[in-house]
Amino acid sequence: MSRKCAISGKGPMSGNKRSHSMRASRRKWNVNLQKATIMVDGKPKKVKLAARTIRTLKKQGAI
Repeated sequence: MSRKCAISGKGPMSGNKRSHSMRASRRKWNVNLQKATIMVDGKPKKVKLAARTIRTLKKQGAI
Protein backbone atom coordinates (compact mmCIF):
# COMPACT_ATOMS: atom_id res chain seq x y z
CA MET A 1 0.00 0.00 0.00
CA SER A 2 1.31 3.45 -0.88
CA ARG A 3 1.87 6.26 1.60
CA LYS A 4 -1.44 7.96 0.87
CA CYS A 5 -4.45 8.81 2.98
CA ALA A 6 -7.40 6.65 1.94
CA ILE A 7 -9.90 9.53 2.20
CA SER A 8 -8.12 12.82 1.53
CA GLY A 9 -5.48 11.45 -0.85
CA LYS A 10 -2.67 13.28 0.93
CA GLY A 11 0.74 11.86 0.05
CA PRO A 12 4.41 12.64 0.61
CA MET A 13 5.79 16.05 -0.32
CA SER A 14 9.31 16.68 -1.59
CA GLY A 15 11.69 19.57 -1.26
CA ASN A 16 15.24 20.50 -0.36
CA LYS A 17 17.22 19.73 2.78
CA ARG A 18 19.42 22.72 3.53
CA SER A 19 22.73 22.44 5.34
CA HIS A 20 24.30 25.23 7.39
CA SER A 21 26.16 26.37 4.28
CA MET A 22 22.84 26.33 2.35
CA ARG A 23 23.82 23.43 0.05
CA ALA A 24 20.67 21.71 -1.18
CA SER A 25 19.92 17.99 -1.35
CA ARG A 26 16.54 16.42 -1.99
CA ARG A 27 14.37 15.12 0.85
CA LYS A 28 10.82 13.92 1.44
CA TRP A 29 8.19 14.74 4.06
CA ASN A 30 5.92 11.74 4.60
CA VAL A 31 2.29 12.15 5.64
CA ASN A 32 1.45 11.14 9.24
CA LEU A 33 -0.52 7.94 8.50
CA GLN A 34 -2.37 6.11 11.27
CA LYS A 35 -4.50 2.97 11.15
CA ALA A 36 -8.12 3.76 11.95
CA THR A 37 -11.37 1.82 11.85
CA ILE A 38 -14.19 3.55 10.00
CA MET A 39 -17.62 2.40 8.86
CA VAL A 40 -17.76 1.67 5.13
CA ASP A 41 -21.18 0.54 3.82
CA GLY A 42 -22.27 -0.26 7.38
CA LYS A 43 -19.25 -2.49 8.08
CA PRO A 44 -16.13 -1.58 10.08
CA LYS A 45 -13.01 -1.38 7.93
CA LYS A 46 -9.39 -0.64 8.88
CA VAL A 47 -7.80 1.98 6.66
CA LYS A 48 -4.71 4.18 6.74
CA LEU A 49 -5.68 7.80 7.34
CA ALA A 50 -3.71 11.00 7.83
CA ALA A 51 -3.79 12.32 11.40
CA ARG A 52 -5.45 15.52 10.14
CA THR A 53 -8.20 13.47 8.44
CA ILE A 54 -8.86 11.55 11.67
CA ARG A 55 -9.22 14.85 13.56
CA THR A 56 -11.65 16.17 10.95
CA LEU A 57 -13.76 12.99 11.00
CA LYS A 58 -13.90 13.05 14.80
CA LYS A 59 -15.06 16.67 14.73
CA GLN A 60 -17.79 15.79 12.21
CA GLY A 61 -18.83 12.78 14.30
CA ALA A 62 -17.99 10.22 11.64
CA ILE A 63 -15.58 8.27 13.86
